[in-house]
Amino acid sequence: MHIKQWINLPSRNVLQFAICSGSADLTVTFNHHQIFNVFEFFSKKSDCSLFLFGSHNKKRPNNLIIGRMFDYHVLDMIELGIEKFVSLKDIKNSKCPEGTKPMLIFAGDTFDLNEEYRRLKSLLIDFFRGPTVPTIRLAGLEYVLHFTAMDGKIYMRSYKVLLKKSRCKIPRIELEEMGPSLDLVMRRTHLASEDLYKLSLKQPKALKPKKKKNISHDVFGTSYGRIHMQKQDLSKLQTRKMKGLKKRPAAKMTEEDEGISPKKLKSV
Repeated sequence: MHIKQWINLPSRNVLQFAICSGSADLTVTFNHHQIFNVFEFFSKKSDCSLFLFGSHNKKRPNNLIIGRMFDYHVLDMIELGIEKFVSLKDIKNSKCPEGTKPMLIFAGDTFDLNEEYRRLKSLLIDFFRGPTVPTIRLAGLEYVLHFTAMDGKIYMRSYKVLLKKSRCKIPRIELEEMGPSLDLVMRRTHLASEDLYKLSLKQPKALKPKKKKNISHDVFGTSYGRIHMQKQDLSKLQTRKMKGLKKRPAAKMTEEDEGISPKKLKSV
């Protein structure tokens, strides 16, 4: 079907064609602006900022396209090829409950040195980070997603965290692979310009927390407050009178020997 023909189809048919068509030329998907208009249309209609498209053909088998939107326009889009796949059913281990928030680990200098891999890292974080939570409990940290970039490939592994008994209060941690696992290779990319990417990172003023004067935070989130006050004369500071602070008779005798007269007791 020609692109101009299915662009004008009803929205339901367009969605079905976009999902079910495995023989469409993905070069058009990356470079044709009308395809971008389709993604932007459904993004605005569904109020969705992330998309994932899977396809399989002779030219590009086992293909995944992962992307994100900004202001209902395509921001980044990366094509990945699956070279090896192991499903959840193939690994006979216990699984994490559905909806568990994962811990993301990225290994490899390529994620920091290469711009395409840096964008892929940011894109994967947006996909798997889940909802923002105010507090964390130890028992809830049971799911790990590990991404390794090495020799031009990306290895994705899923682990379940096991808390074992130890000789101290802190439990001993072990990782048990539970699937799925994928060996991916990066094929093609459509990345936003630096100016557009910086614009997408700006946070609206309404969402920015208001700064409070004389309050700072450390890397662990602990709050510290600074108090401004006048210089005090510690000699005039009123301390609590305690029996332990009274002078003993030996101290009084020493003061008399040095010529210091002890304080006279008031007569009743």
